[in-house]
Amino acid sequence: MPKHALRRVMTATTAAVGVLALGLADATAHAATPTLDYVALGDSYSAGSGVLPVDPTNLLCLRSTANYPHVIADATGARLKDVTCGAAQTSHFTQAQYPGVAPQVNALSAGTDLVTLTIGGNDNSTFINAITACGSAGVLSGGKGSPCKDKHGTSFDDQIENNTYPALKAALRDVVEAAPNARVAALGYPWITPAAADPSCFVKLPIAAGDVPYLRGIQAHLNDVVERAAEETGATFVDFARVSEGHDACEAPGTRWIEPLLFGHSLVPVHPNALGERRMAEHTMDALGLG
Repeated sequence: MPKHALRRVMTATTAAVGVLALGLADATAHAATPTLDYVALGDSYSAGSGVLPVDPTNLLCLRSTANYPHVIADATGARLKDVTCGAAQTSHFTQAQYPGVAPQVNALSAGTDLVTLTIGGNDNSTFINAITACGSAGVLSGGKGSPCKDKHGTSFDDQIENNTYPALKAALRDVVEAAPNARVAALGYPWITPAAADPSCFVKLPIAAGDVPYLRGIQAHLNDVVERAAEETGATFVDFARVSEGHDACEAPGTRWIEPLLFGHSLVPVHPNALGERRMAEHTMDALGLG
């Protein structure tokens, strides 16, 4: 064979071997990326209660298949076990919430890689009691003054500090113990109310002007104890204070992440809509460095 022809053959062979090696390296890299075993825990904000479509496997829990755990799993290719349940309290991490609904930490194991949760808002019925009390007071006062604050004072904050905070720490310790190799992310709650009263919002969220910052302060306190409990148990706190600003229940459809108390577009008011669940998922993935 002439030398120039031999050189061409050798060059082509070397190139083919290089391409094959690159292909094998790429395949090896992909094969080396394990699938995350992901367990989602938490309450209705985790479950996406009110967001369609509904998960038919357990209608008691009002769980959506478009909740933020499903969005995260779809984006990352994680293997999801979703045991979120509407109305869950921290106690339901270790106790059955309904007949046939196991304690949520039962879904965890040493093989769990990732855990997300939103919990605490239902302890002491904080959310429902505060919204109901302040909504009723707002209607009776015609939106004037701060009747809810005047009546309830620090009672909601006292319950959060004295009851919810230690319960959160205990619940997160149970999660870490049941999933010792997992990364645990405790999500805060996106803003429900704006920082100051918006008169145009009263028909949708009938909170008196002086009680809007009062409710906001209660929610800020709840998020603060979630953050403290996360830090003290080795979990990652996902903070929504900045990113959810301007996306509260008083905003227009397409902007708001939380549906209002009245005239909203969800079966479950004062909860995240589909946009809110997606944004919660996206910010959580950013905070955890998941892609």
